[in-house]
Amino acid sequence: MPLNVIQAGDPVLRQRARVVTAEEIRSRDLQQLIEEMRETMRSAPGVGLAAPQVGRALQLAVIEDRAEYHKELAAEQLQARGRRPVPFYVLINPEIVARSSDHALFFEGCLSLAGFCALVPRSASVRVSFLDERGESRTLDAAGWHARIIQHEVDHLLGALYIDRMLSRSFTSVDNLAEHWKGLPADEVLSRLR
Repeated sequence: MPLNVIQAGDPVLRQRARVVTAEEIRSRDLQQLIEEMRETMRSAPGVGLAAPQVGRALQLAVIEDRAEYHKELAAEQLQARGRRPVPFYVLINPEIVARSSDHALFFEGCLSLAGFCALVPRSASVRVSFLDERGESRTLDAAGWHARIIQHEVDHLLGALYIDRMLSRSFTSVDNLAEHWKGLPADEVLSRLR
């Protein structure tokens, strides 16, 4: 059964999550939490979920961008976002160790701000160091949409939400995004909002 996704305003979303110990990683409780988070993310559906979003202040996130989520996007939109399928994986105690100086601007949403989205600038590529679900050290280079997902989830672990980084005039309901802004390049949206 999927977990309850906590909505903005709950204090757990605004605190820095604590580091997960090696002993905790091996525990049945944490392994079960990972599986429950995977199920919750998929049923939402979403492309990432951080433990604080389900009420656990732990530096733990799950990520997966399934090909089926790309069906409604045109090839040009997928290319512009640098969006490709990403298989399921777990980030524990992640640290972004490098960011590109170039940025990308796209609408971004969050399962903890259900029904809303905004334009959010993010680094176009990142390198992240983390532990996997077995406690093994990993380093991953990501670009495009995958880099955006990582930055979004790491923000959650630091007590930040996309609304802290958004271009506030672009904040919109998902319904209004679909009606007024869907498919438009970010620079065109910005010019219409001035």
